[in-house]
Amino acid sequence: MTDNRPGGHGERGRSIPTDRESPVGAPVIRGDESVTGTRARQAVQFDPDDPDSLEEAAKMVAEFASGASDDDHLYMLRGAAACAALVRGEGSYKAAAERAGDDATVSFIRKWARVHDLPRSVRKQVALGKIAPTAAKHIARVGGEERLLLAWASIDGDLTVREVRSIASSLNDDTPIHEALAEYDARLGELELTLSPPTYRDLRRRASIEDVEPGEIVTEALETYFEDD
Repeated sequence: MTDNRPGGHGERGRSIPTDRESPVGAPVIRGDESVTGTRARQAVQFDPDDPDSLEEAAKMVAEFASGASDDDHLYMLRGAAACAALVRGEGSYKAAAERAGDDATVSFIRKWARVHDLPRSVRKQVALGKIAPTAAKHIARVGGEERLLLAWASIDGDLTVREVRSIASSLNDDTPIHEALAEYDARLGELELTLSPPTYRDLRRRASIEDVEPGEIVTEALETYFEDD
């Protein structure tokens, strides 16, 4: 269903987190058994203020930069956490790259540290495998609310990593997000919902009587729900 009203996706004035709110290096998602199962017990926290932990972060970044991830999305989240902690501990991307070694470039560390700084809602989808870590790198290049909109559109529109990269570049060139998504036949705010038969019946009935699209009723109901949240 789609909210086709102009600006209908962000005018309620609610403060939606578009950046990480938990401490740098904390395994909030990697340590959540409901997300990562038994692998949560292996989650590593990198403390940028602890010299020993920072040394472990440097080793992890060096290993990660060498290409040892084997496309393991949880391993890549751990690498992103190590990058973020190393930058915080060393004080700059350049210093972090120098400590991690030759394979860890400034560009590499910057990209993955940004992934670690994505909001929890997005990192959770990376951990679940619904957003590829390589796509998350490009989502992290986008700022503000468009970052979240691109993340959800990448799932609902079944976008490839290459498409996410292209859209992120367009957004950073000030292309409106609905136009950038339209280039790849993705529609902002469109997703498939499964309703119970009674709810489906009542929604269709109300929409018919009021002569509106079902999405308008759903949008209004959800806006009220989120305002009370």
